[in-house]
Amino acid sequence: MAETASSEQPKKHEQQASSIPSIAEDVRLTVSEFGLSIRDLVFQYRRYEDTFFQKINGKLIMVREHPAAAVGFALSAAFLLVPGPRKFLFRHTLGRLQSEEARFVRAEKNVKELGLSVDLMKKESKKLLERAALAEEEMLRGYTGLKHAGRQIQHCVKSVCGVEAQAADLMDMLREIPGREALKIRAEIASMTSLLKQQRITLDKRIMKVSELGVPSK
Repeated sequence: MAETASSEQPKKHEQQASSIPSIAEDVRLTVSEFGLSIRDLVFQYRRYEDTFFQKINGKLIMVREHPAAAVGFALSAAFLLVPGPRKFLFRHTLGRLQSEEARFVRAEKNVKELGLSVDLMKKESKKLLERAALAEEEMLRGYTGLKHAGRQIQHCVKSVCGVEAQAADLMDMLREIPGREALKIRAEIASMTSLLKQQRITLDKRIMKVSELGVPSK
C-alpha cells in the first residue's frame, strides 16, 4: 500500500508539471485577444469622438454664419417645450385636422339623412300625384256630369216657365166663364201654378250654384 501511494505522488507531480505550459499558453492567448479588443475599442471611441466634434463644429459654423436662423430655431424649440404652446400648436394642426375630419363625417351623415328624406319625399310626392290624377279624372267626370245636369235643369226651368204661361192663359180664360165649376178649375190651376213656381225657384237656385262653381249651364 505504501509503495502504491509513493508511486502515485510522482505521477501527480508529472501531470501538474505538464499542465503548466498549457495553462500559460491559454493565459497568453487570452491576454493577446483582450489586448486586441482593447485596441479595437479605443479605435472605435476615437472615431466616434471625431465624428461628434465634427458635427459640433459644423453646428457652430452654421450658427455663426446664420445667427438669425439659429436664434429662431432655439426660440422654436423653447416654445415647443412649454405645455401651453404645445397644446395650442396641436389644437391648430392635428386638432384642426381631427375637427375637419369630424365635420366631414358629420356632413357625410347629414348627406345620407338628406338622401333618405329626399327618397321619402319622392315616394310621398308620387302618391300625391297619383291621388291628384285620380281626383282630376273624377273632377273632369264630375264637371262633365255637372255641366250636363245644369243644361238639363235649365231645360226643365224653361219647360216650367212654359207650363206657368199656359196656366196663366187658362186662368184668364176661366175668369170669363161664370159658375162654380169654373171656380173649382181655377182653384186647381192656381194650386198647380204655385207648385210650379216653387219648383222653378228651386231649379233657379241650383243653376246659380252650378254657375258659381264655374260650370256653364247653357
